[in-house]
Amino acid sequence: MTEPQGKSDLVDATGNPVRKLNLADSTPLVLPLDSPPGVPAFRPAFGLRNPHAQTLVGSLRPKRPRIAGTVQRKLRFADGDFAVLHDDQPLGWTRGDHVALLMHGLSGCHNSGYMVRTAAKLLQRNVRVFRMDHRGCGAGRMLAKNPYHAGRIRDLEAAIRMLERLCPGSPVSVAGFSLSANLLLRFLGDDPESLPLSLFRAVAVCPPIDLQHCVEYLQRTNIGQRYDWYFARQLVSQLAGTPQWRDDLPLAHAKRLPRRLIDFDELYTAPASGFDSADHYYSEASAKSHISKIRVHTAILVAEDDPMVSSEPWESVQLPPNITMCMTEAGGHLGFIGRKNTDPDNRWMDWRVVEWLLN
Repeated sequence: MTEPQGKSDLVDATGNPVRKLNLADSTPLVLPLDSPPGVPAFRPAFGLRNPHAQTLVGSLRPKRPRIAGTVQRKLRFADGDFAVLHDDQPLGWTRGDHVALLMHGLSGCHNSGYMVRTAAKLLQRNVRVFRMDHRGCGAGRMLAKNPYHAGRIRDLEAAIRMLERLCPGSPVSVAGFSLSANLLLRFLGDDPESLPLSLFRAVAVCPPIDLQHCVEYLQRTNIGQRYDWYFARQLVSQLAGTPQWRDDLPLAHAKRLPRRLIDFDELYTAPASGFDSADHYYSEASAKSHISKIRVHTAILVAEDDPMVSSEPWESVQLPPNITMCMTEAGGHLGFIGRKNTDPDNRWMDWRVVEWLLN
């Protein structure tokens, strides 16, 4: 896909041209930096400056393009559970060409708006895309007994190994959104010497790198509490009638449904996944303490006004030179709906993810 006319030459805040850099050129950045070298600044669309507007419009008006010819591939884990990879292969793709793995956020699936839009843009650039439904999500809803959570790094490794078998010789880039962005960073920093050699680039969008801080952050405001309640109820409803529901767990005997994510994690996620408590789960699964060990070229996108995931934990993170951080002043949570004329459409986030995955 060709670059839009007139947009290949980027300028800085003073109007002077800047050289577009690859992630290989990245150096440690001082926070906050809303426009790293070569990245067009994010300017919210008119009427969408409010972070909740960005978040809700991004979610409720996803603008999903139609993708035809998707093939579902089951991924079996060592414990007998399955995830599902949705394989979208462009007509011109051949062995050795680029491959991208996309992972959805909490309560999402392969059909979430950001997943479909990003996949469509990558397909236009002749990239074979695999959209992953985690355990119990989307097409995998009835195929797992154990829950997906922020620390399932072995699931991600299994997915990449499967892509290596399906696409031998191809570079593999991975993008994680929201909770999966934490999962991706946790994986990259866990044991950097043993990562698959096929890994080319990684992109993490709105990652909650400190899960304990995240659930506490939601309780600071009334609207945050409403987000908290919504996700807690969504997670409970997703369990109903599936193999993941277990009568031996505390959730089955709770007098009332959890109204906070921390309550859901205490009653279900932690005991179902072998953690002592929600606090233990948050401590083990959070990526914050692992980011400094990442060696793969990685781009991270964060909005300072994200109403769900606070940017505060980044203040104490030491970034290695192979990580590019883009922290915008606005954008909400997985919103980043920008003004026209910067990109072919106003989905600023999608275009940055595509660029960072490939360059």
